Amino acid sequence: MFYFRFFLLKISDALIKDKRLRVIIFLLFVFFSCSKNNSSENALGIDEILESFEEYSQESSHSSDYIYTQNKLHRFDLYLSELNLDKIDSAPADEKYVEGSLVFENKVIKKVGIRYKGSIGAWVGCLSSSDWTNPSGYKTCPKLSMKIKINWLSGDETFYGLKKLQFHSQNLDDSKMHERLGYWMFRNFGVTAPRSNHAVLYINGEFNGLFANTENIDGPFTNKHFEDGDGNLYKEVWPINNMGEVNSESYFKEGLKTNEEIADVSKILKFGSEVENISEADLNTVINSWIDKDLFLKTILVDRRIANDDGFLHWYNDEDDTYSNHNYYWYEDPKNDKVQLIPWDLDNAFENIASDRNPVTPIKDKWNETSSNCNGFRYGPLQIKQRSAACDKIIGSYSLYKDRYDELDLIFKQQYFNLIKINTLLSEWSDQIETAVQKANNKFPNDEASVFKWKQALGNLKSDIESSLK
Repeated sequence: MFYFRFFLLKISDALIKDKRLRVIIFLLFVFFSCSKNNSSENALGIDEILESFEEYSQESSHSSDYIYTQNKLHRFDLYLSELNLDKIDSAPADEKYVEGSLVFENKVIKKVGIRYKGSIGAWVGCLSSSDWTNPSGYKTCPKLSMKIKINWLSGDETFYGLKKLQFHSQNLDDSKMHERLGYWMFRNFGVTAPRSNHAVLYINGEFNGLFANTENIDGPFTNKHFEDGDGNLYKEVWPINNMGEVNSESYFKEGLKTNEEIADVSKILKFGSEVENISEADLNTVINSWIDKDLFLKTILVDRRIANDDGFLHWYNDEDDTYSNHNYYWYEDPKNDKVQLIPWDLDNAFENIASDRNPVTPIKDKWNETSSNCNGFRYGPLQIKQRSAACDKIIGSYSLYKDRYDELDLIFKQQYFNLIKINTLLSEWSDQIETAVQKANNKFPNDEASVFKWKQALGNLKSDIESSLK
């Protein structure tokens, strides 16, 4: 019965424009909702529902730009068997794909992979286990971040040129704007970064919530955003360790996300080796031959302006008393000895922009300053040990360009990071998502922010940004 009611609503939303006909459809909906007939005789199963949609054509000429447009709130529908839904609900942190189907604008792709996704922060308060440092247990929040693998069964299938979709829950961001605004700032200031907007997600016809629809960094990403996208893509591997020595070949291979079958990591090994062995006097010359100076300064600048304190400038203490950073990628130009850093995972951005709201992530020093003679030190409410980012030979070498950094900062504030521009963006995006925020709160009042609380969080975000600009 549920699926028949859903099918009627689908017809009314997609096909019926006449208001009188909408009334008729509504009355039919009420009739079937109140019917006491045996629902098993009339209900449509998932297979029948999927057959009612047009098959998505792999030859579609649609660009992925449509999926990440800033002008529309997209709806995505996922369909899974109860067995497969129970599988992922019972152990989200296992991040294992199950089979399902994706429906978008009345077109269906069957046999996609569906799973929950996240790091430690994404699972906090949403799994049955009480140990947040070791995520495990069954799902306890109404929604979790999800990943859809279009090419689950083979490497050929794409959707608007994409092989994966990612929907981030934003469970810890009442404003629902940190991720979208942060990526917008990077991209509009010329830094290659994922595209991001908002989307609503339905699972088996039931509204699941409002998500950040953020582009996956993979082969289609490099093909889209780089002139020659066939180079190596690495996740969270730094060319040198915290002692200034080149990292190992196996370390780079573990971080490789494209060209894994070839696994030729000689280029990034060469970069790390040159940085390790070059004299201090020649360090900047070598680094500038590999990295575009202004582009890297822009990356640092935006990162600091949005207080992305869980990004590549936060060097955490590891178990063996070494220090490393995370939430970034490197891309290698396949034809030249050039690399470029790509920022990633901005869900914690803006939290510490005016004060240390997040007790885990605050960074003590400015990007070009050092503390404790480059030894580790404890900082923040939780006294987590960290090391100054400028102690790294690559990041530290950019301290020489503080004047250029300040010039770029002035341009950034004039063009993008100012209250007029930010208020305009947040107003436009708020208009897109307000109905979805209300719907989420209506359905999950104990878990999803009310419109009042959401607007209050937006006000706090604007106030924090204003304070950071003084």
